[in-house]
Amino acid sequence: MSKKYFFQISTDPDVDPRKCAVAMACAAQAVSDGHSVDIFFASHAVKLLQSEFVDALDVRVSQEPGFCKEILKALMEGARIHCSTGSQAALGVTPDNADEVLVEGLALNWSGPPGVITLSSEADISLTY
Repeated sequence: MSKKYFFQISTDPDVDPRKCAVAMACAAQAVSDGHSVDIFFASHAVKLLQSEFVDALDVRVSQEPGFCKEILKALMEGARIHCSTGSQAALGVTPDNADEVLVEGLALNWSGPPGVITLSSEADISLTY
């Protein structure tokens, strides 16, 4: 039976990159298993959506080159991806310049606390990393 999953990642990937990679891998597994998945990147975890950052993450989590980007691509294909507008802005990323910084083809739902509350209240299962 398919479930509705909500993943929130707010861990700073500069502090605990492995935890962030595990969170994305779990969300990708839920997609692979046929579940409905919403994933929300908040705080400094929004860095995981930056092309250069995610490309450099593999070595920090002891994986082969391209591993983390492939996980993100799986999420892009099968999940709804949300991000904190305020967290992105704190790093200098806005909807206007996102195409220059973020992973190509990323269709984001820009939101904040109201989005987190709505998504988590609608989910069958919520996981926070």
